[in-house]
Order: sequence, then structure tokens, then C-alpha cells
Amino acid sequence: MMEWTDRHCRYFHRLLTRRALLYTEMLTTGAVIHGKRERLLGFDPFEHPVALQLGGADPRALACAARIGADFGYDEINLNAGCPSDRVQEGRFGACLMAEPALVADCVAAMKAAVTIPITVKCRLGIDEQDPDEALFAFAAAVKAAGADALIVHARKAWLKGLSPRENRERPPLDYAIVHRLKAAHPDFTIVLNGGIASLAQARAELAHVDGVMMGRAAYQEPWRLLAVDPWLFGVPAPFASAREAALALIPYIERETAKGIRLHAIVRHVLGLFRGVPGARAFRRHLAVASARPDAGAEVMADALALVLDSGADLAHTAA
Repeated sequence: MMEWTDRHCRYFHRLLTRRALLYTEMLTTGAVIHGKRERLLGFDPFEHPVALQLGGADPRALACAARIGADFGYDEINLNAGCPSDRVQEGRFGACLMAEPALVADCVAAMKAAVTIPITVKCRLGIDEQDPDEALFAFAAAVKAAGADALIVHARKAWLKGLSPRENRERPPLDYAIVHRLKAAHPDFTIVLNGGIASLAQARAELAHVDGVMMGRAAYQEPWRLLAVDPWLFGVPAPFASAREAALALIPYIERETAKGIRLHAIVRHVLGLFRGVPGARAFRRHLAVASARPDAGAEVMADALALVLDSGADLAHTAA
């Protein structure tokens, strides 16, 4: 979710669900250790619970970055061993770590020794010519033995040779069954399923087989779905009765952030899919996209955009999640 789940996105998503665990974009250990930490790692306390996802392959650097993340107040540190991008491969981390489970185990052990918050790992079924029944199970056993608190499995292989990062998100076939088998083999180890989950109904069905479900693109592209997370999956009321109410609740945040010099577009670009399928949604998106680009754009742009959406579809999340 690079360039997607920044702090503005997470604040908006937290308005929609109080219970779901939110994740940052992947940050490299080098950026965390040597970069401008407040800009990279700063977040609003309202975002809790929120996990920091790290990219790296050096145990000492990961331990250092994990300590920094814990000091910033993150609730979990997640090691990315699933990203297939060229840049990540050049740095010898991301999905290529599927070929080095012993190294990943060392990384997990180093982070566990450095912090008290949970350390989790996100991976693929395998890479290139690996047999997932061998690669995934060996990888899971290694990180479990090292003390990982959970393993998040994107239920696709990653083809580092021959497919682009975009193609790696779509073309390798999904195999939920192998993740189900992995959970059955490790009943005492938290296994979370990721990849291709398009609705909360699908997520709830998968919870019969695994401990958790991670949603990425579906949650981002159609954020209205998140309004049903708390009642459907946690048995508590939704924070707001409608998507419109949630959008109105974002306005004070917009006012606060734009007063600090943040451009409106940086915030509202994450809101564009909120009313997908509702009459007026296209006009809502168009107005936000155009008007938020003005240097002086403020919260009034959101208010004007909301006036273009018909009330009849504002509670869509409760009927079509």
C-alpha cells in the first residue's frame, strides 16, 4: 500500500472503524533510522491501534527501527517479506526474503529482543519456482520459532522474474486452501489471510479458517465498506450511521491540517471512493479532484462535494458490505 496508507488515510479510515488494526506504508530501516522521523513516523493518537510496517533484512537495523517505532507509540511492528517491487529486490528485502527463512528468523528474534510490542511478518506463498507447500510451511515454522506473534499471508506467489509489481497483485492465482492448511498445522500460531478479499461477507467466511483477515485495495477503493466492520465483525455499533456522517466528521481534521499548511488534495484523495455506487458519487469525486488542487482549497470543498451526494445511498455500507 505504498503511497496509500499515509497518516491522512489512516485517520479517515479510523473514522469508519474503531476496531480494525491499521497499517502504515512500508518504511525502510534506513529511512526510519536516518530520515526525518516526525514526518515519516508521526501519527495522530486517534489512529490507534496502528502497526508500523518495516522493510529491511539486517537484524541490527531492524531492531533499531523497531525500537524507534515502539518509542513513537506504534502498537505493532510488521516486517514486510512480501513486496515484489524492483526497488525492494535490489535492497534484498520484501518478497525475496521468502528464499531466506533463517535470515528472517534472525530479524524477528532481534526485533523481539528490542521491543515489547508484537512483532509480525507479512509474506507470500513463495517466490518464482518455489513449491508453496514447502516454502510457506518452512517460512512459517522459522518465524514462529523465532518468536513472531503472527504471520500475515498474501495468498499468492510472487514471481520476481517476469511479472511487474502490479501483475504480482493480480495474476498469480489465489490459494486460500494452503493458508487454511497452514493454520490447521499451527493452531497455536496466529495466521492472517490477505489477498483478493473483496467484501466483509467474504472476510467473515474466511474467519472460520484463519485468525484474521487483512483487506487492502477493497478497503481503500471502497472505504464505505469499513463502516460495517465494527458491527459485522466485532459486534459493536458502527462509529457513524452513514458514510455522510463520517465524511462530515473529517471536516475538523481537514481544517486543522490545512491550517498547518497541508494541501487539501493530500487528505481528500483518500476519500474519493466513499460513495461509490451512490447517486451523485461521480460529481462528488469530480468536485474533490478538481477543487482540492487549488492552493487555497479548504474544508469548504468537502462540504460542497457532500452536497452533491444524495442521502438515499449514504448508509450503503450497512446493506452491501
